Amino acid sequence: MSKNKIAISWSGGKDAMMALHLLKQSGKYEIDHLHTVIGEETQRVGMHGIHRELMEAQAESLEIPIVFSVLPVDQSHSSYEDLMRKYCESCILKGIKAIAFGDIFLEDLKEYRENQLADTGLAAIFPLWKNNTRQQIENFIQLGYKTKICAGDAQYFIKDQVGKTLNQELLDNLPPEVDPCGENGEFHTFVYDGPLFQKPVNVVLHEVASHFYEFKVEVEDKLEERKKEFYFADFYL
Repeated sequence: MSKNKIAISWSGGKDAMMALHLLKQSGKYEIDHLHTVIGEETQRVGMHGIHRELMEAQAESLEIPIVFSVLPVDQSHSSYEDLMRKYCESCILKGIKAIAFGDIFLEDLKEYRENQLADTGLAAIFPLWKNNTRQQIENFIQLGYKTKICAGDAQYFIKDQVGKTLNQELLDNLPPEVDPCGENGEFHTFVYDGPLFQKPVNVVLHEVASHFYEFKVEVEDKLEERKKEFYFADFYL
């Protein structure tokens, strides 16, 4: 019986890696490639801040091809939608049946992804859906995967924690309001070793930089401007 050919939406982080682990473990799918969106100017992955070079090294160690979609400098939503439409069309031409995502409990994000694929002929797969996030990250660590915190919300992390390997001790000391998998965007990671790797991706921390993001929130029917600070680890090979 032939296996369904699928792609995996890929950030290089722990949740995408756990999704890949479970999909391979199931034996039901042929993993055609990993798919990553990077910025045209930065050559980095969105909120993870990981450079293309590291993503390529990771995919090489996993022995899975990686496909990049390059987001134009304007980074508008319409540009992203157009980019994804073209990517989905290329998947159909390759005989790919579905795209897998590492989302765990954000209903609006799951709905967005399903709607995005609705008219493409591709199905959406969510191997981690509704998992207990504490159990999942502990299982991830126990399986032997190693992941470094590549981005952290300054509201919850001190600068020195970013760039460190996420081990049990660091996990146990996360603030109680932080989801253990960072599912609400509190932190992001880059996986550099584990059972599926042929060899570790030996990354070196160059520096931890601080970036501020401006956004608006609705308060009593009025939009208020806010700022959020994030720390980013600049890794290189």
